[in-house]
Formats: sequence, structure tokens, C-alpha cells
Amino acid sequence: MAGYIEGTDRGQVTLFPDRLEDWIGEDNPVRVIDLFVNEIDLAEIGFGRTVPAATGRPGYRPSVLLKLFIYGYLNRVPSSRALEREAGRNVEVMWLTGRLAPDHKTIADFRRDNGPAIRRTCAQFVELCRRVGVLKGDCVAIDGSKFKAVNNRDKNFTKGKIASRIAHLEASIERYLKEMVRIDRQEEGEARAEKIANLTQRSDRIRQEIQRLQGLNEALKDAPDGQISLTDPDSRSMATSAKGSGFVGYNAQAAVDTETHLIVTHDVINAGHDREQLSPMAKEAKAVLGCDEMSAVADKGYFSGREILACHEDGITTTLPRPETSGNRKKGRYVKADFAYDADADAYRCPAGETLTYRYTTEEGGLVVWRYWTNVCQTCEIKARCTTGKQRRITRWEHEHLVDDMRDRLSRDPALMGLRRSTVEHPFGTIKAWMGATHFRMRRLAHVRTEMALHVLVYNIKRMIALVGVRGLLAAIPA
Repeated sequence: MAGYIEGTDRGQVTLFPDRLEDWIGEDNPVRVIDLFVNEIDLAEIGFGRTVPAATGRPGYRPSVLLKLFIYGYLNRVPSSRALEREAGRNVEVMWLTGRLAPDHKTIADFRRDNGPAIRRTCAQFVELCRRVGVLKGDCVAIDGSKFKAVNNRDKNFTKGKIASRIAHLEASIERYLKEMVRIDRQEEGEARAEKIANLTQRSDRIRQEIQRLQGLNEALKDAPDGQISLTDPDSRSMATSAKGSGFVGYNAQAAVDTETHLIVTHDVINAGHDREQLSPMAKEAKAVLGCDEMSAVADKGYFSGREILACHEDGITTTLPRPETSGNRKKGRYVKADFAYDADADAYRCPAGETLTYRYTTEEGGLVVWRYWTNVCQTCEIKARCTTGKQRRITRWEHEHLVDDMRDRLSRDPALMGLRRSTVEHPFGTIKAWMGATHFRMRRLAHVRTEMALHVLVYNIKRMIALVGVRGLLAAIPA
């Protein structure tokens, strides 16, 4: 008769291997962590306490704590208290640290005090990938994603939020006052006095809250971007595509190699938009890859004439769609894309076949632009579909040929946007899944950048293991 698989009797004496080495297989990723950290010059990249103090209680080597953190993030154990527990019960951690068991404060202080060096460690691994020839970087995809901060929406204030809350609270006071008048008129005795005292107490608490909000409203005048976050002062309200799904957090940026899906470079900012991030991310990726020319693809949120020109001047070919800012298409009218530009004649051809000629040059928002129009619009049969003014005027940026070239590349290869989406959105989704619902655990932008660097580092380690295997990576790490 078949039975169950039975476990070993807990009282049975067992002979475990004498060496920790015997517990760690040749293909175990902890060997990659160990060798990678051992090959880094920790003092050169800025880690503290790389030389032991001459007096006082001996401390832990920075390499031990760095290995512990990389292992923790690789296995979704980012908490310092959880890492303290793992050091005392996890055989892989015991092998990695030599059975050392730092306390949680020592672990947390290491991450807090060595943020810039940890971020350079992440860059060191990307350099390793480039050096061994896995990361060629002919084209990168650039994107941003919003990550939650340790700051509830109710602890983030803007002028509009404060005005709305004060109005709501004042309406509550008004409602309480009417209720007190009703009770005073219709009831008597102890019940009447008790109800009025209760409502008075509620009204006083609401007035105190209104005074607090008014104080915050005054403090907002000194806030450069009109926001105050109480829990994490650097976090900001972030809008998302879904209606009503905004939250308080940070905007993580990444440039991802389209061939290997390795994260070439990354950053964390607290601006809610991406318009000024195209050239910084593309230039940093180009510097990391060490190439003379590079292509970059991004979504329409990155569209900016200045950023496109800056990339072009640095030898970076950018491709991204131009957002349609005009509402004419929804109104059934022609948009600028319906007007064909003739570079030889320096003129536009309108849908009616008329020529819009150059008129004058001006400056808008710091950009030099040219104006084009024709004087026959008043007699045009399709004027109602074109403009409500006397003339339909077309504005052209002096470097708009760069935008035209981007549009031509997209029309020749429409799969570029699909390539961008499948390349750069996957790492963000993977990292968010590792983080869980809370996303960032640390506060302030500098510390959040450290936390993101650890997530990017372990993502790239896992990606390299998937590409070349543990043994291949171990063979590549020594310089």
C-alpha cells in the first residue's frame, strides 16, 4: 500500500559537511557576488573604512557588508533587519560573509553612509559587461517610470490640495453648527448639553486642522515647485496615465541596451515629467559605452527641441514621436503634419495646394523659429477646415530638419517604438515586482538613488547570468 514521503526523524544524528564550501555549488550566483566584490578596489571608488582604525573595537570589512547587500537585493531581502536574520541562518550568506553576523544597525549604516560608492559599484558592473564584449550598445531605449516613496498622498500638499481640504473642513464646521442650533431648539436636559459639547469638541479639532493647513499654505510660498511632502521631503506627487491613480514618489530613468536588455545607465529624479532627461540619459549612456556614435529611442514624453539638438551635437541619433499639442485634429481641422515642407524652396504646401512662403524670424521659448503664411486664405474653399483666423500661419524651428528626419525614420521602421517598449519597460516591471507594493524603503533623494542602484546592479547580474551563465561570468570577472 502506497504511503506518503516521510521526512527524517528530528532526533536522528546527521553528519553535515565540515566545510561551508561543500554547501555552495559551482553554479551558485553567490560565487559571482563574491568574486565581483573581491575584484573591486573599494577604496578607489569611495567606500569608507577600507583601512581599519588603529584604535577602538574592530569593524567589519566594507566588502563583507557590500556582499551582504548585493545578496539581499538579489534575493529580495532588502531590509537590514531581515539581512541580520539571514546572516545567522542562511548557509549561502554564511559562506559569503565567513559566518559573520553584523547587527541590523551596522548593516543599515553601511548603506546610508556609502551611497555614492554603491552607485559607482553599479557602474563598475556595467563596465565589466562592456569590457567582456557582451554590451556593445549600438542602440539604447530610454524611458522613465514612477516609483512610490515612503510618503502617503495625505502627507503631500499643494496649493490646490490645501484649498480643497480647507473647503471640506469648513463645510463640516458649518454642518456641525446647524446641528447644534437644531439640538438647542428641540432638545433639553443632560442629553442636549452632552451632544452640544461633543459637537463643539469636533468643531475645535477641525479649526485646529484648518490652522495647520493654513500654516502649510504659507510654507508653500517658499517651496520652489509648490509642493511639500512631510514624510520624505524630496518626494513629489507623480501623475500616471490612469485617472485617479497618482501617488507620491520619484521618477526613475533608465537607458537600456536594445540587444542585451542590460541597463546601461540610470538615475532617479523627483520631477514628474521626462522632457529634460533625453540628452542627460543619452549622453551618459554614450560615455559609459565609450562609443563615438549611438542611437537612442524614447517615447513622446521626451520630446524637446533643445534635447534633440543637444543629442545631435554629441553624435547621438534620437528617434521619438512628436506629440500632437494642437487640438485641431479633434475639431476636424488640418494639423501641421498636413502641410508639406519643400526644403529647396523653403516653403510649405497646404492641403489646398497653395504655397506658404517665409515671412520673418522670431524667438519663442528660447528657440529661433521661422514664420510662413499666404495671403489667399480668405478666398480658400476649405478655409473652415484649416483656420478660424485670417491666415493659417506655420511655425518652423530652425533645426526642424532633425524632427523631420526622426519622422522619416519612424515611417520607415515603425517597429522602433515596439522595440523601445519591449526593451525598457521590462526592467522597470521586473524591478517593481522585486520591490513589492511599497517600492522605495529609504527617504530622501540621495538614499533613494542608492537603493535604485542596488536594484539595477542585481538586475544586471541576473541578466548577465542569463546571457553567459554563472561560470562564464566568473571567467570574465578577473581583469
